[in-house]
Amino acid sequence: MIAPGGLGIGAADTGDTFRILHVSTGNVCRSPITERLTRHALSDRLGDLVARGLIVESAGTWGHEGAPMEANAEIVLADFGADATGFVGRELLDEHVIRADLVLTATRDHRAQVISMGHSAGLRTFTLKEFTRLVRAIDPATLPDPRDEGVVERARALVRAAAALRGWLLAPTPDADEVHDPYGAPITFFRSIGDEINQALDPVVTALTGMPPDPVRTSPSGV
Repeated sequence: MIAPGGLGIGAADTGDTFRILHVSTGNVCRSPITERLTRHALSDRLGDLVARGLIVESAGTWGHEGAPMEANAEIVLADFGADATGFVGRELLDEHVIRADLVLTATRDHRAQVISMGHSAGLRTFTLKEFTRLVRAIDPATLPDPRDEGVVERARALVRAAAALRGWLLAPTPDADEVHDPYGAPITFFRSIGDEINQALDPVVTALTGMPPDPVRTSPSGV
């Protein structure tokens, strides 16, 4: 069965899922922005994420449980046309890590905290920018074709390939793998962090889906 967008049978038909977890500190700035930009980009290319078997969520190592995202984070998402509605902050729990197929963190400290929780998280936990760097080095032709095997199988293969490359492609500087915290900063800094996150996500979403972005829909508007 060919679904809208040109990809093959969906995960809703097989019961298979792939869960992406974004992690920052308070789960009110960086990880909500990353979660909703990821959903937005994936939806643009794939349509219904549930039908594709993709679940995108976030949590914080010191998460503000039940809190809304920061107002400036909502503005940043609106700039990109992404939806901020219905977001509720969460504290990172063991169950979130256990269920995640890919954990992408804002910083190396967050990555270390996730890995320290156990649950064999080491091979599927990366900083966002680290994962972007590794994904850029992976030949897309070596990954399953999502039209034949589905996006979930391609995503799992992508994580395995990135984990295999980790020791060979090191960050040029310690700061290169960090997304700095904009909490309490003016909107201009929030927007710079939003641009930084969006640029890091683009190659990841392209690798996950096998589909390039629409340049008209991936640039911020209203800035």
